[in-house]
Amino acid sequence: MKFFVDTADITAIRDLKELGMVEGATTNPSLILKSGRDVFDVTKELCETVPGPVSIQVMAIDAKAMIEEGLKLAKIAPNIAINVPMTWEGLTACRAFASEGQMVNVTFCFTVNQALLAAKAGATFVSPFIAQLEDESMDGMQLIKNIRTVYENYDMKTEILAASIRSVNHISECARNGADVVTAPPEVIKAMVQHPLTDEQLGQSMSDWEKTGQQIA
Repeated sequence: MKFFVDTADITAIRDLKELGMVEGATTNPSLILKSGRDVFDVTKELCETVPGPVSIQVMAIDAKAMIEEGLKLAKIAPNIAINVPMTWEGLTACRAFASEGQMVNVTFCFTVNQALLAAKAGATFVSPFIAQLEDESMDGMQLIKNIRTVYENYDMKTEILAASIRSVNHISECARNGADVVTAPPEVIKAMVQHPLTDEQLGQSMSDWEKTGQQIA
């Protein structure tokens, strides 16, 4: 499973990149606002920093305007993936971008039917939003599993990009249920390393080693 980082914080991305933990990035208007920077400037720097796709969202709601915005964004770098919403207008824009070889991420996906439409429209990625489904007492992980089944039934190439990740359990469950990609905040990815038994065993090892009076020089 590939790791994308859901942030506009270049420093946080660089820290993860050093360990090979970044294969792409996603951003959205809220993250751009938080960065306090121009959307074109921060997106260009993201594209230069990460080795893979960088998803950036169009803000128009009709297909023609989405295409116009997307074409402007696509000029930033060759690894741009245009985010379009899961609407009929968004799917129209998706088809137009895909026909020109442009990567597209169809976002705000909440059903298998929507994921099926995205794949038929030529999406590179489809993004189920896990946390929002759980907030409505629905099973986001079952959605990923069901999309995976449908895509494999028909050999569809669209990748499942699990989004709206809030916890390390979300990441492990996404991996278990067949997501191709997970996009998560840097702090959630870093938290994957943590476990109390790891801390306990490390503490015991350090204590026992100290008692030997030895050093590794």
